[in-house]
Amino acid sequence: QVHLVESGGGLVQTGGSLRLSCTGSGSALERYNIGWFRQAPGKEREGVICISSDTHGDDTDSEDSVKGRFSISRDDARNTVYLQMDNLKPEDTGVYYCAADPGTIYRPCVLYQAVFERWGQGTQVTVSS
Repeated sequence: QVHLVESGGGLVQTGGSLRLSCTGSGSALERYNIGWFRQAPGKEREGVICISSDTHGDDTDSEDSVKGRFSISRDDARNTVYLQMDNLKPEDTGVYYCAADPGTIYRPCVLYQAVFERWGQGTQVTVSS
């Protein structure tokens, strides 16, 4: 089973950038669809962006509010998936989680939490206005 650890969160001003890392151990992340999710205070966790396994050519999908600002990429040599966040807004504040969906035979990545079986512990992102 893959084990995921997020890092890179912190405090940033509006308009700033952060890069989050999701590092895997126990299995190669390239075998999984990897998603980033976030949970703002008092709100339900929501999908942000995901990248498909190499089976599906690293296709990506993202939630509308982050299109053009967030991007996702893999570094297979480091067994890490990155979330690059640019032009950050206060509404991007929350705990960010990465998760792994092993069902790559059946589907490219989808931002549907129920298919993600392994989750990291989360990293806090705070965007000040």
